[in-house]
Amino acid sequence: MIARNTVDFRRMITGNRFWYGVEVPTAAGIGAPDSASQLIRLVQEVIDDPHIGWACITGKAHGSRIVAPDYLLGTLPERASDRLLSMLSENRSRIVSTLTCRDGNRYGLSSSACWRSTVQGFHNVLAVTGEYPIPEIVRIACPVFDLDSLSLISLLRSLNERHREPGWEKLPRTDLFIGCVVSPFKRHESELLPQYFKLVRKILAGAHWVIPQLGYDMRKFNEVKLFLAHNGLDVPVIGNVFVLTREAARLFNTGRRPGCVVSDELLELADRYGAGADKGRKFFHELAAKQLAVFEGLGFAGGYLGGVSQAEAFSHIIESAESFGPDDWRDFITEIQFAQRDEYFLFEHDPKTALSDATRINPEYSKSPETPRKSRQVTLGYRLARQVHKRIVLRQKGLFAAIRRICFHRDKRPGILGRLACWLEYAFKSIAYGCRDCGNCCLHECAYLCPVALCPKHSGNGPCDESVDGKCPLDTKPCVWVRVYERLKHYGETKQLLKRDRVFLAGSTEMYLKE
Repeated sequence: MIARNTVDFRRMITGNRFWYGVEVPTAAGIGAPDSASQLIRLVQEVIDDPHIGWACITGKAHGSRIVAPDYLLGTLPERASDRLLSMLSENRSRIVSTLTCRDGNRYGLSSSACWRSTVQGFHNVLAVTGEYPIPEIVRIACPVFDLDSLSLISLLRSLNERHREPGWEKLPRTDLFIGCVVSPFKRHESELLPQYFKLVRKILAGAHWVIPQLGYDMRKFNEVKLFLAHNGLDVPVIGNVFVLTREAARLFNTGRRPGCVVSDELLELADRYGAGADKGRKFFHELAAKQLAVFEGLGFAGGYLGGVSQAEAFSHIIESAESFGPDDWRDFITEIQFAQRDEYFLFEHDPKTALSDATRINPEYSKSPETPRKSRQVTLGYRLARQVHKRIVLRQKGLFAAIRRICFHRDKRPGILGRLACWLEYAFKSIAYGCRDCGNCCLHECAYLCPVALCPKHSGNGPCDESVDGKCPLDTKPCVWVRVYERLKHYGETKQLLKRDRVFLAGSTEMYLKE
């Protein structure tokens, strides 16, 4: 067997062996410099555990204040014992840091990811949008969300490639190994498909590996792999396991934890076993072990284990997963199918495997372009906007060329008429669409629903993972990307959501004045 500490995270999940990783969440503050905090002790124990291949330093859930994972990694050597410092130096390539868009703009994120992490020797990054902050001692903070996960991935890839450009040769060269997430546990087609489409764009933008959000349905986990294979994408997928408690199951069932789904059926089991003398510890640990066994049997690159804060608990669950017979995982598939009521699947059910059949797409999705269904989202205003765009705004068509000749000087700069047209367009779009002057208007690509104005996170590249039953929990309104999907599907244009990633810039928004 290869020695554990000689294999870095990149080689682990791109190789043929199934590796285990664990979650090490940060907290609101760490111990004094002269004391060993609980977090640092856990990092030390995890790194030294022979069962564990890698560790992911994450932020605390539900958007509360925490010590940033990338900052913590930089301070660990200063706060660690000589033995831990030696371990960290030898095992930096086995640590993954989570990078979110909530607390920094693109300059701050590139600084954290590029110079700080690279200089410190941490190259594995999980890029996520991040959760909206919650009210705390100082009330609610104003989030940044200058980028979302897709544009963050694009930024990180550009940092990897920038050393080839003139003037960047002397700066630290980045070799970031970028991961992304996807939330497949959605009840409705209009929620699920935009998640899958955005996943494809994340990979094309530069993501090297994928980890799905939390759920307890092995068929849905496996569908992520089927969808990637269906689109010709061969990237490692890591199975996500969270060790439940009765309290966690109740919380996840409410939908108040983005990306964490527990069905009513599983909640009943959690309540039953959680009322026992051991508070359900045996049941929950066995469930996690069975999930890990199924992930290995289905060919996932590894298993990611969270929800516990002791290295001994991690080891116990992993040992249980490895104690099962070579084919036991097939029986566990049917045991761990806690789907939500009327949950949508892209691929049809295969009764032989109890999973999805990669050769059969859901017929409702397949026939929708030929027989578009009616939707309340396809309003008269949307129909008119499409016609105006077709006849006026589209390049080389209708009045577009004439408008540009009137509005521009020969030197391609807007004149008085051009500036007047800019003001008129902004005034109209402000009233009709809530225009925020983002500088990169994509109304026609988003079915004339502005994500900058309608999404609390300004997610211009697709949905985040916070929607529940098609609604945004932050404002209780329908998720803007659910509405976009419904409109595009009516015209058979849902594949439009697969277009290149869009990074919003500051400046004017005029569609017809763009070069």
